[in-house]
Amino acid sequence: MAQTRTTVVSALFALLLVVIGAVFAAPFVWMVLTSLQSLQQVFHFPPSLLPHVWEWINYPRALTTIPLRTYFRNSVTIAALSTVGTLFCASTVGYSLSLVRWPGRTALLWTVLATMMLPFAVKMIPLFLLYMKLHWVGGFAPLIVPSYIDVPYFIFLMRQFYLTLPRELAEAARVDGAGELRIFWSVILPLTRPALATVAIFSFLFHWNDFMGPLIYLTHPRTFTLALGLQAFQNTHSTQWTYLMAAATVFTLPVILLFAFGQRYFTQGIAITGIKG
Repeated sequence: MAQTRTTVVSALFALLLVVIGAVFAAPFVWMVLTSLQSLQQVFHFPPSLLPHVWEWINYPRALTTIPLRTYFRNSVTIAALSTVGTLFCASTVGYSLSLVRWPGRTALLWTVLATMMLPFAVKMIPLFLLYMKLHWVGGFAPLIVPSYIDVPYFIFLMRQFYLTLPRELAEAARVDGAGELRIFWSVILPLTRPALATVAIFSFLFHWNDFMGPLIYLTHPRTFTLALGLQAFQNTHSTQWTYLMAAATVFTLPVILLFAFGQRYFTQGIAITGIKG
């Protein structure tokens, strides 16, 4: 009887997960199917989900209507370089705030946590004025450089992961005469792959989907990211829904592939990153 009840509960739970997954997947499925329809079918009433004729030509037409390759290259450049900076800053600062003892460490930690409480709207105008004086506005620097010095959430995430590692590892290396850089690079860093993968995925997704930052700092169409490019396409071709959905599918596909290939490291990093004081 108990086994039967457990089986029923498991089946209901699995069914619930399927329903929730279908709800979340429905917008993406609708977007892909719309991108393969003709423009007449999109505005036909009553609407139909499946295309009457599969218009695969919408994708090459969407790629030629706007400079999608340029936007794609800009998005990859910003997201990749920002992710590298995030990994460097979060791993090094997180190590210093967790496994290295030095005066003022706790005060700096609280300062880092305090910066997480400031919304972007508060910092938007001062940062813009600063970048304008540095002559960075119009280029990629305002979107990339901060990732090397200002990633408080990821610093906190890496610190929490470092605290789950045995302190004896670092202490034994110090007794053997290893310096902090050698301990970090040879002993600690190889153990942090799941956490680094989690940080990399989060950082890449954030910069890939970022719209406000490029909207503020990028001024020329040749520097636009995909997010800005899709917005510009919608403003100029508001009725071309099939091309817009095709371009949006191309924009979304790298995110899905990234999560699909990094899912194992992502879930493992989330599971083992404890909230340890």
